[in-house]
Amino acid sequence: MRIQSSALVHLGFGKYVRSDQVTAVIPIEEERGPGRRTFIHLQGHTDPIVASRAEDSIVRDLVQEPREVTQSRQQQEILHDLLMDLSNVNPTVRRIVRDEGGLDLERLEQRIREVVEE
Repeated sequence: MRIQSSALVHLGFGKYVRSDQVTAVIPIEEERGPGRRTFIHLQGHTDPIVASRAEDSIVRDLVQEPREVTQSRQQQEILHDLLMDLSNVNPTVRRIVRDEGGLDLERLEQRIREVVEE
C-alpha cells in the first residue's frame, strides 16, 4: 500500500487534506453519526480532524492513484505498443496505405514519438 504524494483527499463537507500528511485514520466509535465518521490525524497537528466520510472510503482515496493518472499511464503504454508495431510495417505496405488509404504511417509514427518523448 502506497500513499499518493501530494494528492488531495476529500473528507466530506468541503474538507480536504494532502494525502502525504495523513498519519492515522481512525473510525469514530462513540458519538458516531452524520458528519462524524472518522478521525484524521495529520503530521504536525495534535488534534485530529473529524471527517464525515467512512474510514474505508478515505483509506481507498489515500492509496489509489487518481483516475487521470491511471488513464494517462495506460494511454502512454498504448502509444508505445503502437509505435513498436508501426516500426515493423515494411516500406511497401506503408506506401500502399498512404497512396490507397490516405494514412501516412511515417507522419503518425513521428507524432507518436513526439508525444511519448515529452
